[in-house]
Amino acid sequence: MATIIDGKKTAAQVKSEVAQGIEKLKAETGINPCLAVVLVGDDPASQTYVRSKERDCEECGIVSLDCRRGSDITQEELNALIDELNEDKTVHGILVQMPLPRHLDAEQVIARISPEKDVDGFHPESLGKLVRGLKGPRACTPWGVMRLLDEYGIDPDGKHAVVIGRSTIVGKPQALMLLERNATVTICHSHTPNLEEICKQADILVAAVGRPKMVTPAFVKPGAVLIDVGINRTDEGLVGDIDFDAVTDIASAITPVPGGVGLMTRAMLMQNTLEATVAQVQ
Repeated sequence: MATIIDGKKTAAQVKSEVAQGIEKLKAETGINPCLAVVLVGDDPASQTYVRSKERDCEECGIVSLDCRRGSDITQEELNALIDELNEDKTVHGILVQMPLPRHLDAEQVIARISPEKDVDGFHPESLGKLVRGLKGPRACTPWGVMRLLDEYGIDPDGKHAVVIGRSTIVGKPQALMLLERNATVTICHSHTPNLEEICKQADILVAAVGRPKMVTPAFVKPGAVLIDVGINRTDEGLVGDIDFDAVTDIASAITPVPGGVGLMTRAMLMQNTLEATVAQVQ
């Protein structure tokens, strides 16, 4: 039976560390980190996620600045809001909740955020620093995965890691972070032939495609570590990209859905906000 990699427990530990770091920062500088959260429109899933982030901020001692705007906002108006937050020295991190309404250019908005306030780790400069192996904000989800691996003593060094998915939010930065830790990395995607065969070679398999229970026993090497980034709403409730029940007797360790990587994404956002604040006040 596979070890269950507990994201809830590890996320709580990360947030506790962040809260301690913030108390130390406030004692030394009198400065309280502030995260501006930009939410455009009334998408229910986005609203739920933003509320969760606000609770995380409160738990860690971070000021959450609510910047809600209607779905009719223009690109120019949204750009102006980002510029205003960039200039506000009391704001240390800026998060724009995705997805944005179709008439808005998300890439333009991400690139407009000051790199020093990019707590999502999506800015081109942040991704460039990751490629170069330089210190900077890391994309929260893959960074959370790396923390989980560390917490459970799973060292990527010398391992074959397969990442299913090539998004700039998870797949690509995840591959780079694993490579940074000396894993041999293969990225698979919708055009990859022999997907099952490649995945079955993985010592560490990360699934980030958004297809319910896509990863079946045919994908899994005995003893593999399985990281499920997928969160899919189905008639069964929330399920991941990995067929959890079908593979737990094959894998050595696995993240559940819910209770796995998703909670780590939020925790690492808090970590990024603290680190961004520290960098700005030094």
